[in-house]
Amino acid sequence: MKRTAHLFAILALIGLSSCASASGSGSDAAGCAAGAEQEVSAADLKQVQLCIRSKAKTHSFIVEIAETSQQQAKGMMFRTELADNRGMLFPFVEVRMASFWMKNTVIPLDIIFVRADGVIENIAENTVPYSTIPVESTAPVTAVLELRGGLTAEMGIAAGDKVEWK
Repeated sequence: MKRTAHLFAILALIGLSSCASASGSGSDAAGCAAGAEQEVSAADLKQVQLCIRSKAKTHSFIVEIAETSQQQAKGMMFRTELADNRGMLFPFVEVRMASFWMKNTVIPLDIIFVRADGVIENIAENTVPYSTIPVESTAPVTAVLELRGGLTAEMGIAAGDKVEWK
């Protein structure tokens, strides 16, 4: 009887442990290997693991990389969903002011502007689908990250947090 209870306790701990690591955009710092390459996305884009270090938590995402000007022009247009542990990264060749719009983008997004040192400059939260009003960085940036609208507030991600993907 004691062996059975002990076995159930071990199985419960294993189950809790795997639930925590499979949660997607969780906060397991050890589980976030920034830059780890993933399979190519359904949109035929390269994917990597990206980490956001926010206060005491590290959030892990699998992001598609929009590298070419054509990929960056299309971005998240026409997509009807975005999982909490997914996103799209727009790296720039040179540091610059960035301006995005939501034309043909069906879902609200959080647009995160990232400086050359990896620190978040500013975040445009819950951008309006289909809007042609520019959403801009407040300083020159080296990349822009798009996540599901409202996710940064839910996770406590803010300007000053660190983004790592290389």
